[in-house]
Amino acid sequence: MDRWWQLIEETPLTGTQFGPQAVLLSLLLAFVLGQVIAWVYYLTHSGLSYSRSYVQSLILITVVVAMVMAVIGNNIITAVGLMGALAIVRFRNVVKDTRDIVFIFSSLVVGMASGSHRYMTAILGTAVLSLIAVYLFFTDFGAHEPHNGFLRFSLRGPIGPDHPVPGILRRFCGNFTLISAQDSGFGGPAEYAYQIMVRNISTNEQFIAELEKVDGMENINLTMQEKLLEV
Repeated sequence: MDRWWQLIEETPLTGTQFGPQAVLLSLLLAFVLGQVIAWVYYLTHSGLSYSRSYVQSLILITVVVAMVMAVIGNNIITAVGLMGALAIVRFRNVVKDTRDIVFIFSSLVVGMASGSHRYMTAILGTAVLSLIAVYLFFTDFGAHEPHNGFLRFSLRGPIGPDHPVPGILRRFCGNFTLISAQDSGFGGPAEYAYQIMVRNISTNEQFIAELEKVDGMENINLTMQEKLLEV
């Protein structure tokens, strides 16, 4: 047991001896830290591009890179030969989300740190990365939702300053923007389209009921934007 703690505490920069115990420890550490990265990605993932194989690959990449570092050791010739062998491999899988690329890069770096016996760097780096990812997820950092709904309706007559429609929008919406107003030109109702920020989604039915009370109001259509559409 003392030998294992000694291996963990050591962080050799040059002249590293890749013995069986050191290699086994680096692979086990890479496996554990790879799971931490994969779990953080799983818990903080949002959107429609989730892939089970990608999550498993985060663990395998960390272990494989740690093994590569053990194979290379301090031998430059082996490193060059390994680079040539890996250059033959072609990866055709397209990563659509830049956040996924960050997690792949994190697995690579943690695997390199574990395989080169920089254990404290690997552990602290994984911990800091995990905390940052969790913080960004729970604070919803970077979310931009100036509007969360789209309102379309037909109305006979213009919407003036004293018209009841702007008053209803101010009651139920934090802000609203008129994006389209099209007159039929044949004495029929005009088509209006608004981007809106609804204060409370649970009051949507009351919101529509109030609009239906307006004289000349027809064809009311309220569409709410889902958060899953944000990439």
